[in-house]
Order: sequence, then structure tokens, then C-alpha cells
Amino acid sequence: MSGSGIAAKSKDILQESFSIITVAININPKVFRSFAADSSGKLPKNLQHLIRPFEQATYERYGTITPAMLGVLQQILQCPYQDMTKRLYLEGKVWELAALMVEQEIQINQGCLEIKKLKPSEIERIYYAKEILLKHLDNPPSLIQLAQQVGLNDRKLKEGFRSVFGTTVFGYLHNYRLEVAQNLLMQGQMNVTEVAYQVGYASPTSFYNAFRKKFGVSPKSCHG
Repeated sequence: MSGSGIAAKSKDILQESFSIITVAININPKVFRSFAADSSGKLPKNLQHLIRPFEQATYERYGTITPAMLGVLQQILQCPYQDMTKRLYLEGKVWELAALMVEQEIQINQGCLEIKKLKPSEIERIYYAKEILLKHLDNPPSLIQLAQQVGLNDRKLKEGFRSVFGTTVFGYLHNYRLEVAQNLLMQGQMNVTEVAYQVGYASPTSFYNAFRKKFGVSPKSCHG
């Protein structure tokens, strides 16, 4: 997350072997102020650092992708709509993602969140662990197996994963499965049972219960 001003030179953390999809959201400072400022046009104290004169260096922070952010990102990348409906849908998701990031920024500035520093090599291995998980939705490795595959001990993997993604290894997998399931259902090409098995659930009943707990509706209500 960065504010207005002169941006620093970007740094590549991951090696070329990694495939990265970037979702960049640019909000005009005037538009941001119109949402976040009070009636006098003044931003809250814990957000004032985001808007600086353009000749000053910008504020930058590498934060945590929470499960909620991940869900919105997946919905942006897998938008099922076209034309005007697509534009309305994506604009809504952009503001939803912006709200989540601003809330995280407020919590960090209030001291409610602690961002732990990791070595670039550790971040690389944690992202690699995530890729392994997502490639094996139906049969993921155990925590110890995953740690061995990426060259970390299980404690470092658990702590690092929570620091980078804001949740546990299998909490991340659980949320990702349900987000993928929601998108598959919206596409309408598979029924509920097929989707349940596709994302790695052992039974439609356990999938139904998990889906309803996360989204507050039944899987059938999302079927396109």
C-alpha cells in the first residue's frame, strides 16, 4: 500500500521462476479524500500520511493479504460478468478491497497489528508453500511435509505464513477452497456436488456446512 508522492524504485523479492499476477488499484487523492475526510475536508490523523505533496517521497508498506482480501482478489480475477455489469461489479470489488486495506492501515497505526519482518528468502519460500497448497486442493500435504518441501521448519512456516497471509496454512487453504467454490457455482457449469469434490471436500454435506458458515447462504443460492 502506498500514498501519493514520489514512489521509490520497486524491488523484486521473488525469483523469476515465480509467476505473479498483480492487481493494481490507483485512487486519485481527491477521490480518496472525498470518502475518508470529515466535513471540513480533513483526513483522520491515522490516514493523513497517505496523502503527501507530490515532491515528497511516498509512504509505502508491504502488509498482509488477509483471507478477506484474498477472497475479493479472487472475485476480481474471476469476474463472471460482461460489459456494464462487469464494470459495476469490479468497481464495487475495488472499493471493498480498498476498505479492507485502509482498515488494516488504521489498525497498524493504532498499534493493534504487528507486522513481523521476514527475510526475502523466507518470503519466497512461504509463497512457494502457498503455490503447492493451491495446486493440491483435493489432497494437500501435511504441515511437516509442506515445510520440508519448501526448506523451512514447521514453526517458521506457521509463523511466516500467518505474517504474510494473516491466517494459518490450512485456514488459508480452507478460505481459498470456498472462494474457488463460490466462483465455480456462479459460473453455473457444475452442480453443488461436483464443486464440492472439485475443491477437495470429502462429502457434499461438509462442503454445504462450511459454505453456509462462511457466506451465510447455501451453495445452491449461488448457482448461476
